[in-house]
Amino acid sequence: MATTSAPARNRSAVRTLLRLWPYVRPARARLFTAAFVAILASSVGLVIPLVLKWMVDGPVADRDPAGVWLGALCLLLLGFAEALLFGLRRWLVARPLAHVEASMRADLYRHLQRLPVSFHDRWASGQLLSRGMTDLMLLRMFLAFPLTFLLVNGVTIVIGVIIMLLQDWTLGLVILGPAVPVMVTCVVFEKRYAEVARRAQDQVGDLTTVVEESVLGIRVIKGFGRHRSQARAFRDLSGKLRGTELRKARLLATIWGVIVTLPEVAIGAALVVGVVQVADGGLSAGTLVAFLSTALALRWPVESIGFLLAMSQEAATATERYFEVMDEEVEEAEERRAAATALDDKGLRFHDVQFRYPDAPPGSPPVLQHIDLHIRPGESMALVGSTGSGKTTLTALVPRLYEVTSGRITLDGVDITGLSRQALRAKVAVAFEEPTLFSAAVGDNVLMGAGGTAGTAELERALAVAQAGFVHALPQGTDTQVGEQGLSLSGGQRQRLALARAVVGQPEFLVLDDPLSALDVHTEAAVEAALRDVLADTTALIVAHRPSTVLLADRVALLSGGRIAAVGTHHELLRTNAEYAHLMSGEEEGAR
Repeated sequence: MATTSAPARNRSAVRTLLRLWPYVRPARARLFTAAFVAILASSVGLVIPLVLKWMVDGPVADRDPAGVWLGALCLLLLGFAEALLFGLRRWLVARPLAHVEASMRADLYRHLQRLPVSFHDRWASGQLLSRGMTDLMLLRMFLAFPLTFLLVNGVTIVIGVIIMLLQDWTLGLVILGPAVPVMVTCVVFEKRYAEVARRAQDQVGDLTTVVEESVLGIRVIKGFGRHRSQARAFRDLSGKLRGTELRKARLLATIWGVIVTLPEVAIGAALVVGVVQVADGGLSAGTLVAFLSTALALRWPVESIGFLLAMSQEAATATERYFEVMDEEVEEAEERRAAATALDDKGLRFHDVQFRYPDAPPGSPPVLQHIDLHIRPGESMALVGSTGSGKTTLTALVPRLYEVTSGRITLDGVDITGLSRQALRAKVAVAFEEPTLFSAAVGDNVLMGAGGTAGTAELERALAVAQAGFVHALPQGTDTQVGEQGLSLSGGQRQRLALARAVVGQPEFLVLDDPLSALDVHTEAAVEAALRDVLADTTALIVAHRPSTVLLADRVALLSGGRIAAVGTHHELLRTNAEYAHLMSGEEEGAR
């Protein structure tokens, strides 16, 4: 499963974060306004030391109570203005950043729907969930606070240093003494923290996967008494994540210690030098008060550098993880431009098709090779073969869940790569052996197969074909919510609803992957009887294991070792093909 990518040290945090600009652009006016307001608020804070200087050297020295009260009023108004401006900044960014997060999450969801099945085969669901939830929340927090304050605090520090140098350049140089070691520490910290932040966010994805699998597989865990082993797996991953988070905390504590200690030492040294200068008469008391007040006002902007850099690195990692998914090519980008011209061969046809999974090792043999198969219009063909022969893979090629490695597949003479996937899947309906139902009403699950074109009559017809009349006995009938994965229903009930979903839209082509495997003998017979009417009006490819299912088809294709070994009627192959006879006799013996 995909959980990691290139090491974080090989990427530029700034260049990575710039990829967010298309999402931020619509909110740029409010964000720039918020940054300006924050800079203005910080500048107002830097005026306070100047007022203190005026008060100490003026009204206080002159023992002027009116002047002191005036200065106090000015300080009160400046403090109120600073608080008001910071509140305005927060109000400006709240709504647009919530919209940015929602837009990114919606784009990710749409993109995931368009990615090929081969992508989802490689990626753990927990990794995708963590990118769509945790990472996007980190990005919203970064855009709301660290991004603005990296700029604001930088500007504040520059303005504050200029003010201090103008007041007394010797004290200013004392304050600037720790600047070089602090910058070196920040550079080292940034590189190390980026690597650890990436590891932590990947481990969150792995932990999410374990939790999701434990919830969805709770019946298996309880049935086999594996709760201790699952708890151990969770504990191991949780311990790794805890260790990584502690390392992040140690790195942050280290830089924070350096950033806090060195400036504090510099302020102490400046205080000693300033007091000596005041005693010698070279500096006024008001200037020293203003200088130290300015230095203390800069403590927050300087001390915040550590965690602002940490949050920026986590945001860069979150951005990187987000775009790892968004950069994957969608299905439309993989389409080969085939001419959509009709040929003479109608129905469903495989022309020398070969297939190898995209992540297969180089040089490995194809799963399917030299598949030549023609299913005539209105004909149904059963696909039979031993386990692992490639039956399910072959059926997945028709709706283009996977792309053929070579050769081509045509529907009524039209190469399927010349059709859009939407048009192709409107023609082809699929029912899988492992049915998947969604947390929605029974009727909604079935009508999903009709693309919004079917109504109550079509729903009832599909339920009748699939012998799924049990839905009317549910508490709310077809409006009953089936719950996550449809696990509130039995396996046979889920399979019948999946079959109803496949036939509800009356498709031109029908691909059924052993759709009756979970049914009892009597229900299977009833479904087969109803299916015969459906198959009379469509072209169908049916993966079959039981003789009763094979008998639904007009002809049978035997798949062996990834090749079509024989094609004929059921009775012909029983007489002429030993492998087919063995497969069918095994089924019949197993049935007895």
